[in-house]
Amino acid sequence: MTAFTLGEATALALGGFCGGTARRKPARSGAPHRTGAPVLRDSVEAGSFEEHFFAVPAKGETDRLLRMARAALDAGRRLKRAVRVEGRTLSAAERAIAGMTAGAVRVYEELLTLARLNRGRVYPSYDHLAAATALGRATVARALHILENAGFLVRQRRFQRVEGDGPGPRYEQTSNAYRPTLPQRLLAHLPRWLRPAPLPDDVVHQAAARAEEQAAMRAQLTCRELAEVTVGGALGKVLAKLGARIDGQERESQNHPQPLFQSSSKEMEVADLAGRRRLT
Repeated sequence: MTAFTLGEATALALGGFCGGTARRKPARSGAPHRTGAPVLRDSVEAGSFEEHFFAVPAKGETDRLLRMARAALDAGRRLKRAVRVEGRTLSAAERAIAGMTAGAVRVYEELLTLARLNRGRVYPSYDHLAAATALGRATVARALHILENAGFLVRQRRFQRVEGDGPGPRYEQTSNAYRPTLPQRLLAHLPRWLRPAPLPDDVVHQAAARAEEQAAMRAQLTCRELAEVTVGGALGKVLAKLGARIDGQERESQNHPQPLFQSSSKEMEVADLAGRRRLT
């Protein structure tokens, strides 16, 4: 009989336990990825959404957005000073403003320039932004994250198909698509002259009346008509067919009621006759 010390016995027990329950990582085949680089999560194929994603900026809109970004940078510096001196607790919107940097404003200026020159179609690479702004790739990536978090920018990752050997399609990551936006949650923290002027009361009332009229008109539409009006393209056709079937079922139910309703109505008639006889 072999004798073990307490330490050896514990080591053997733990070794056997771990060996029986631990899961080994599957061995990699060693074959390279199809495209050499994986497609990032939440990516959309290039050319399939840009028509609805990009928006042509109005006259003077890019200049106004740039002024707002610069004002947000100044406001963020004041908030940082208040946190250091007064120990103030910032809200979520104030933290987004405090996170603004000069590099983020410089990158935003380049994106707005591209939006103005290319009618809203903005999809530069990190290398292009780094060369145009004289900033590093890491600084550009951090600036885009800051702008997106503050609400100045909407970013969409994209991938594209590439040719390769073997069956099946090949994909690779390509440059992101960007759309400059107006950060609504930051307007209260920016100077008053940068905020949009409120709409007149008559315009607000007209918009409300128009919305009520549209809601009433949509309520009178059938399911097929509603699908054709609200959704277009291939999805609209599919929904229109489905709506036509629903409309047909509703018409059949109105023309030929279910036996359950017939039986319940007969029971009500019998109960009514019985009540009359008791009264007489």
